Order: sequence, then C-alpha cells, then structure tokens
Amino acid sequence: MNALEAQLDYPFGDTVPVPGAVREVVPGLRWARMPLPFALDHINVWLLDDELEERRGWSLIDTGAGTDATRAAWEQVLAQGLGGQPLVRVIATHCHPDHVGLSGWLSTRFGAPFWTTTGEFGFMRMMAAALPGVDGPSAIPHFERHGLVDAAMLDQMRSRRNYYPSLVPSVPEAYTRLQDGQLVTIGGQAWRVITGFGHSPEHASLYCAALNVLVSGDMVLPRISTNVSVFAVEPEGNPLQLYLDSLSKFADLPDDVLVLPSHGKPFRGLHTRIAQLRDHHVARLAEVIEACTTPRSATDIVPIMFRRPLDAHQLSFALGEALAHLHKLWRDGRLRRVIATDGVVRFQQI
Repeated sequence: MNALEAQLDYPFGDTVPVPGAVREVVPGLRWARMPLPFALDHINVWLLDDELEERRGWSLIDTGAGTDATRAAWEQVLAQGLGGQPLVRVIATHCHPDHVGLSGWLSTRFGAPFWTTTGEFGFMRMMAAALPGVDGPSAIPHFERHGLVDAAMLDQMRSRRNYYPSLVPSVPEAYTRLQDGQLVTIGGQAWRVITGFGHSPEHASLYCAALNVLVSGDMVLPRISTNVSVFAVEPEGNPLQLYLDSLSKFADLPDDVLVLPSHGKPFRGLHTRIAQLRDHHVARLAEVIEACTTPRSATDIVPIMFRRPLDAHQLSFALGEALAHLHKLWRDGRLRRVIATDGVVRFQQI
C-alpha cells in the first residue's frame, strides 16, 4: 500500500473475490471480479438483488470483456453465485470494452434490457462497427501528427485494427437511457445517476443515499488515476478539463460513502481521494509546462509523465493522456501550439 492509499479506508482489507465467485458488500449487493488480458488484470462488476417488470433476479453493473476467461468466470457466477436467479437488467457505466464486452451476450441470454447513457451507447455502437474515425487505423495519423515516428510501434498499433470488436463481439441493439440526476429504482432503493466526462463520452456513476454506496465506475479509482485522453475522433478536445469539472459533481456525497470502483478495492474516503486526484494532475501539469521551455510534442512528453517501458496498448493511452495535459495548458493560455514544417504539432511556453 502506497502513502496515498494509506489515507483511505478499505473495509474489506485485501480480500477480493476470485474469478467465478461473489462476495456480499452490503445486503442485496454482491461483488464479482472478472479477469482482463491487460496489465490492469481485473474489473469489478456489481450485482444488485432486484425485481424488474415482475421478474425477480439481479441487476448487473458492467460485464467484463468478451474473452473466454471472462465467459468461464460468468458461467461459474451464474451457476453458483446468484441463487439460481437470472439477470433482469444489464447496466453499463460506460462504453469501454472491459465494461461492455459481454453486454450483448448477457442481455440476449437473459432477455435483460440494457441501460446506459446515450453518449456511451452511441459510442459503443460506433466502435463495435469499427467506423472510420474510431477504428484502429484512424489513430495512426493522429499519433504521427503528435510526434510518433517509431515504425515498429506504429506497425504494432496498426495490427490492433480490430481491438474493440475483438473484445466486444456483440452489443445490444436497443437501450434504456440513463440521464444525469435521474433516480433509478434498483432493489427497492433509489440510485441517482451522476454523469461524468473526460474519461468517456457520458460516464454514469450511481449513488444510493439509503445504502450510502457509490458505484464510481472509472471516474474515481483508489490506486490509479483514471485515463483521460485526446483521441483521433475529437482531436481538439480538452478532456482533462472535463474530467476535473466532473469530479465536482461528487461534492455533495458524504465522505464516508462506500465507493465501489471498477478497478481496485472498495474504499471509504471519497473526498480525500478526489483531492489526491486533483493534486496528481496539478503535479503532471507542472511537469509538462516546465518541459515546454522548448517546443515539445505529445510523444516528447510521454517519457516525462510515464517513466517506464510501454507496449503499444499502453503507449496509445499514454500519448492520449500526454496530449490531454498539453491541451489543457494550451486552452488555459499557458502554452502556444506550433505546427512545424514536418507537420508535427508541438507546444511551447508563452
């Protein structure tokens, strides 16, 4: 446990459910953990005892990626962890493949309606269809424009052209819309939708005042910072500002709320963690602006922000995050943007 983690309270300690098992968090709410084929090797999913349209069963929040290992873990959960009851609703916090990879499979299997925000539903449909702009090849000119010239790394990135469809083999064809401030009844309790931006198009966290529980998704994580990236489809975006603004939407929640994150362990200390995340980005912004005494591309900034070797998957997110910090400083009027004769975009202190 690092020094920042030590400031948080982990009510379950280091105990986490093994793949295929569930653990009760509070009465009527169970926690399962699904494997992921990345360095970030798991996602937490949440099951709430529920009744929807006279069907008794479980509402699920997030699904895991569409891999054989995750399907196998789900078969165990469904056979042994839910008392023989079906899923009656599938809810997605957002469109990333570790959150919706099995949404089509589970929704179809149980005839369970799919609930998410409009922004997330539209984006997952776009990426599942590999539409130009959000497919793998569209990222290559974007990365080249921001200084990536490593031919071997670019070839590895090109080979990921079917990355999203490979992890999200099917998506629901219809959805029920979640909106900011909406109260959704799950298990007889009211859950308030809190939308967030910067990490994904319209991320939905869910807060239940009666249970004092927040399903934070990826907006607030206890150990790592949420990825905030500029992507090819929105090349002029300012996602870091959107993300920091979104954190303010949790201000009215009690500090002792039990936070159920998508990665890591349940914790208490929401406002402490939000302060840590804000401090983290202040420090990264300071590093970035200090580096820009001479013109710097996003590729130049990556080793300043990420001091470890990165594979193609990690580098794509690192480049996006470096650019997000550059764009905030640019939009704040602290950096100017220069497009040189080589076509590469660079940023320099004003």
